[in-house]
Amino acid sequence: MLKEIVNRLRGQTWVRVEAPFPERVLNLCSARGLAFWDLEWQSETAFTCRLSRRDCGRLRRALRRMECEMTVVRGEGVPFFLGRFRRRQVLLAGLTACVLWVTVGSFFIWDFTVEGNETVSDEEILRALEKNGIGIGTLGLGLDTEDLRNHILLEIPELNWLTVNVSGCRATVQVQERRPVPELVSKREPANVVARRAGLVLEIQALDGTACVLPGTAVTEGQILISGVEDTETLGARVLTGMGTVEARTWYTLTADLPLSAPVKRYTGEERTFYSLVLGTERIKFFSNSGMEAGSYDKITTRDRLTFFGVPLPVTLERETCRYYEPQAAAVDIAAAEDAAEAALTDYLHTLVDDYGTVSSTLCSSRQRGETLTVTLTAECVEQIAQTVPIYTEEPDGDRP
Repeated sequence: MLKEIVNRLRGQTWVRVEAPFPERVLNLCSARGLAFWDLEWQSETAFTCRLSRRDCGRLRRALRRMECEMTVVRGEGVPFFLGRFRRRQVLLAGLTACVLWVTVGSFFIWDFTVEGNETVSDEEILRALEKNGIGIGTLGLGLDTEDLRNHILLEIPELNWLTVNVSGCRATVQVQERRPVPELVSKREPANVVARRAGLVLEIQALDGTACVLPGTAVTEGQILISGVEDTETLGARVLTGMGTVEARTWYTLTADLPLSAPVKRYTGEERTFYSLVLGTERIKFFSNSGMEAGSYDKITTRDRLTFFGVPLPVTLERETCRYYEPQAAAVDIAAAEDAAEAALTDYLHTLVDDYGTVSSTLCSSRQRGETLTVTLTAECVEQIAQTVPIYTEEPDGDRP
């Protein structure tokens, strides 16, 4: 395979030799060191074989003194391919410019990939890079990643580490986000532990302060669970920082009202497609009017990145397809509406509970009243309801006479 590639790069020819004594031609090739392969006998006095482009000329000159005829059947390889453009200067110039453009363009950054971010968006990181001079079309050689990292970490405090690795014309931005520092509890500030919401206490652990309720007690929102004021027999009342955990059963009731009729899309079958070419950060539109016609439509945008032998180019073909429709009222499937409402209410419930505990059970019911469907989700949860609130030992300045 490697020899085949080398032969095609330097050029090879198929030749046909006809002579009264063809073995003399083969002996001549051996004596002068002319390599040939793929020998095929056409007759007793003729054969075909392959030679390199240079050895073909040497063999032709050596056969001038012999009574034989040598014919070049065809040429293969890069030299013969480029030789076709000798009289096509414009095409050759275009091919040369294309190769130079791809070669020179591979030293610039045309594509970005961001890895490692969860809370910070890709757009925010790319905007910070562009602000510091790193964007599409930037020379990828000799980037000062340390200086770049120092500037971007000051602009985006949520990041703890950043680096840019350039491979060809693609830059990979690897980041590491900063972990939030847990809030420290001051033991010098007097505080009570109160109920964040109403519930039935299952377990209470007072780390500091006095527990005011027992397991099995129903509490209301704002009720003191662990008091920061402790009575002593000798010193009287002592103010502490109440701390502890309180696990309780809680209940939620969430409702959602859905109309029984809603507008739906009826597609008319009319479609319009608009093409544009994105060169780096510039956009070239292939349609005269940039605005869309009046009416309702869905716009579907697809982007195809152009490549050259696997190398991504800074050229993107963008296609926008507009599918026109007419809105019309239609009855809503009650079962589907109930499932959608239940899923939405369940997701909202988890946003309320997941930070403090788990959802034990849920029950969904629905009721139709006129043109409205009311879906109710009842849930039982087990969560931490302890919330620390400060004890104000002095009156605020605004309350003083």
